[in-house]
Amino acid sequence: MILGTYGTQYQGDFMKVEDIKVALLRIEGTNCEDESLTALKYLGAKPEHVHLNELIKKKKSLEDYQMLFIPGGFSAGDYIRAGVIFAARIKATIKSDLLKFIEEGKIVLGVCNGFQVLIELGILPGIENVWDEKPEAVLAPNISNRFECRWIYLKKEKSVCPFYETLPEKVFSMPIAHAEGRFMLPENKEKYMLNKIIENGQIAFRYVDKDGNYADYPWNPNGSLYNIAGICNRFGNVIGMMPHPERAFFPYQNLEFKRGNIETPGKYIFDGILKYISRKF
Repeated sequence: MILGTYGTQYQGDFMKVEDIKVALLRIEGTNCEDESLTALKYLGAKPEHVHLNELIKKKKSLEDYQMLFIPGGFSAGDYIRAGVIFAARIKATIKSDLLKFIEEGKIVLGVCNGFQVLIELGILPGIENVWDEKPEAVLAPNISNRFECRWIYLKKEKSVCPFYETLPEKVFSMPIAHAEGRFMLPENKEKYMLNKIIENGQIAFRYVDKDGNYADYPWNPNGSLYNIAGICNRFGNVIGMMPHPERAFFPYQNLEFKRGNIETPGKYIFDGILKYISRKF
């Protein structure tokens, strides 16, 4: 179990996967929580839907969970810009609880709209601080200026992300569905920040073409800087990604589906996260 200072681990028996509790955080407009719950439950964990109001009103507590999952969708209708209203509500209500959650080494995962929320909160990219008061990056409108909903190709990078060891060393595919996914950094700090992200091993995976080459649009579906598709903070316990692993979890969901039991990228990712939590706590 981890107590006090971030990263301090006390030796003991590993936590069983069936004892890992996952809070799938939602408000109006989130719409991928059911697929995410199904995937995590399939692997033996204990996921449950948690509305933000339940945490605000103390009907449920973050302390009871080892993982917080902010799913995809269009929270609050994506008014103003994607994820900003959800992020503002979190910051105004449960910021101290969430900060403690992160500092204890617990996992926070944001997929698509969830990634946008984590960026707006200032939790990602998390190069130097656990939580920046102002966003240090942005997920801007796609370079195509349209909603991109299709399968894309990815290649994993050497990283501190908890699923690095479980993902295969090959090109794999997952679906995307977003209008604002172009990862960008401030112009005046872009070179410094990108170098730190690379140096820290914070890049989970990058967009590639079908042969594994880093390429521009349409292979990079949103025009992200350095073809970045997913990142984590420098500690590896806060993760954000635009592709949807919960939509590439079961064999029949995947482009390369064949009869028989095949391993899928979504399963690799969730399995890696649960194994990390098991070892950590």
